[in-house]
Amino acid sequence: MINLIKKSKFLIARRVTQFTIMFLYIAANVWGFNFLMGNLSSSKLLDTVPLSDPYAVLQMFTAGAVIASDVLIGAIIIFVFYMFIGGRAFCSWVCPVNIITDLSNYIRRKFGFNKILKRQPATRNIRYYVLVLSLILSFFMGYAAFELISPVSMVHRGLIFGLGFGWAAIVIIFLFDLFVLKNGWCGHVCPIGGFYSLIGRFSLIRVHHNHENCTACMKCKEVCPESQVLFMVTKDSIPVTSGECTNCGRCVEVCDDEALNFSIKNLKKETK
Repeated sequence: MINLIKKSKFLIARRVTQFTIMFLYIAANVWGFNFLMGNLSSSKLLDTVPLSDPYAVLQMFTAGAVIASDVLIGAIIIFVFYMFIGGRAFCSWVCPVNIITDLSNYIRRKFGFNKILKRQPATRNIRYYVLVLSLILSFFMGYAAFELISPVSMVHRGLIFGLGFGWAAIVIIFLFDLFVLKNGWCGHVCPIGGFYSLIGRFSLIRVHHNHENCTACMKCKEVCPESQVLFMVTKDSIPVTSGECTNCGRCVEVCDDEALNFSIKNLKKETK
């Protein structure tokens, strides 16, 4: 039991973080507890500090909206926060859709679905195309285009105010990831993940690979939602530099050889 907890420490920490954030939003709506009010698009911490989704604000700006100062400050706060800890930490530590997609991929592994389809039939660059398209549509339509159809917003607002169509988003994403495409939504389509991937390029927190300890078991690549970022496994002792890494810690947990661990990015130029 202790070993199981040790092997799932980051997974447990992520679930605690996700459910705690969700509880705080629900508590604000139901009981007026004002520690964290609003939703993932726009919030207030302690009824004072504004927090805004920078991707949503970017869409609003592209649409020609006048951005209020508190919304802009909130977007800057979130942008800087994720720039330092790893942009896609949002995807694995905050976003409620991650719970759905993790469940789908757990079932895929348990039932061997991943072995049936060896190669992914879609490029991960789709999320960047959707990101650009959402900004173009926002410009011509005059409002934040992706926010109207975002499953992330639907699920999050649904959990706070009542699911409604949020159930449909949950079911569709679950089935899409389970039967259509491995890591389909988060790993290929979601423009929010694409946006935070661009921010994550500057992250100070990195997963570091120690080639000398690696035994090429490939457990890390099996569980990683962005396995392409672990290209150095069995090859080099270098950190993961791609912003597409979600900093979820699953690769660190499953590695029995301690070949993968979190580290702080060395700001000095490395010498060979």
